[in-house]
Amino acid sequence: MHRNKLIEQIKIKRSYLCVGLDTDINKIPVHLRSLPDAVVRFNKAIIDSTKDYCVSYKINTAFYEAQGSKGWASMEETVSYIPDSHFKIADAKRADIGNTSSQYARAFFETINFDAVTVAPYMGEDSIRPFLEYNDKWAIVLGLTSNQGAADFEMLKVGGKGIAGRLELQEEYLYERVLKTVSSWGNQGNLMFVVGATQDAEFENIRNILPEHFLLVPGVGFQGGSLGNISKNALTSEIGLLVNASRAIIYAGSGENFSEEAAEIARQYQQEMSTYF
Repeated sequence: MHRNKLIEQIKIKRSYLCVGLDTDINKIPVHLRSLPDAVVRFNKAIIDSTKDYCVSYKINTAFYEAQGSKGWASMEETVSYIPDSHFKIADAKRADIGNTSSQYARAFFETINFDAVTVAPYMGEDSIRPFLEYNDKWAIVLGLTSNQGAADFEMLKVGGKGIAGRLELQEEYLYERVLKTVSSWGNQGNLMFVVGATQDAEFENIRNILPEHFLLVPGVGFQGGSLGNISKNALTSEIGLLVNASRAIIYAGSGENFSEEAAEIARQYQQEMSTYF
């Protein structure tokens, strides 16, 4: 999807909501679990009920890969069912040596028609480059995450005096170095960055580094991130955000009216988002 189309959909719907289809067979309503296509039936119902309130769907591929070939088929059918008006994200956190990343890109951009895939930057530019070689496709790079382990590496200070004749570097957090470096590999039309919602104290700084790039922000809802704080500190003139909610929406209800309850929570997110435009 081209950046302009994504922005257009956001402005039409006055929403930057991304619904996470992280579907766990053990958490969907009981009356669906015995069906042979239970995950697909659940996903289609969620999509039908929430599509008017969101602009994107994010599929965490682990929930499908764990089911083997059946899960992969469910993922393919789900992606095919999502309207083309919605930005489709494979939350797969891939990246490897160049020829391997080329195959990952082919899997998620050609075999399955995702618009974007999440990638890890640890192995450097050649591991991400293959994802940037497709027109109107996106690499969403892990920047600053919400998990406890983010402190192990992402919040380490790096820089200081250079070595082997290199210039001295200003000390900064590793995540800041990642954002600055990776942003030079692509552009605002093929690179996004993951920033966890619970890291709202860093959003102003992140916007100083990435004033116009889109940010994918997971962690509102059950993880405790504040939509208000995120919107206050990270919105741009073109919105520049996709805020993801998964469990809070898709598991809002557990009975036969689960999709209606999911729609209501999605509507509430959309209504709040509309006040920040």
